[in-house]
Amino acid sequence: MLNAEISLRRGEVVAVTGQSGSGKSSLLYCLAGVLPVARGQVYFEGRALGDLDDEELSALRRERFGFVFQYGELLPELTVEENTALPLRLAGQRKAQALAAAGDVLGRLGLADLRQRRPSQVSGGQSQRVAVARALVHQPAVVFADEPTGSLDSANAAAVLEEFLSLARSQGTAVVLVTHDADVAARADSHYAMRDGVLALRTREAS
Repeated sequence: MLNAEISLRRGEVVAVTGQSGSGKSSLLYCLAGVLPVARGQVYFEGRALGDLDDEELSALRRERFGFVFQYGELLPELTVEENTALPLRLAGQRKAQALAAAGDVLGRLGLADLRQRRPSQVSGGQSQRVAVARALVHQPAVVFADEPTGSLDSANAAAVLEEFLSLARSQGTAVVLVTHDADVAARADSHYAMRDGVLALRTREAS
């Protein structure tokens, strides 16, 4: 990336659009501390990610960040409830408490009846809702979403996005949303466009 500057506030939803290969997914992974930045720095709550060691970065991504991917990336051997509870379990929370929290989030997303099913037993739209629940169950500070509705039809995409953004905003989670869909970007508080590694803030009129 040649020039990318972005900032986030609690509960804010930021969309990043651009053509394939423009660098938007790379930006997402740099912001999440998955990829290092060649120049400049990424700060989270006043700390430079470049100053953290691997263990500190892993803990940050596990405890303070959430992730939603285009195809959900659920673990097939776990139930819907267990997939959702995974971030809490990885953070050391007891199973009963983690499953209870997972059940609460699944209920808010209309998935309470699917708790004991496995990913192969739910639809694409339901699977993506589970991925959203998993990303939000531990009430992270930031969720990084890479084309979270790109694999869904328009009706399911709109429903999943509505639930995702509503729940994120209600618990004060900031969202960085990478998408190629202008309609999805229009739901965000801020819209950035990336082209050839250069990021520019777009006004409502321009977007």
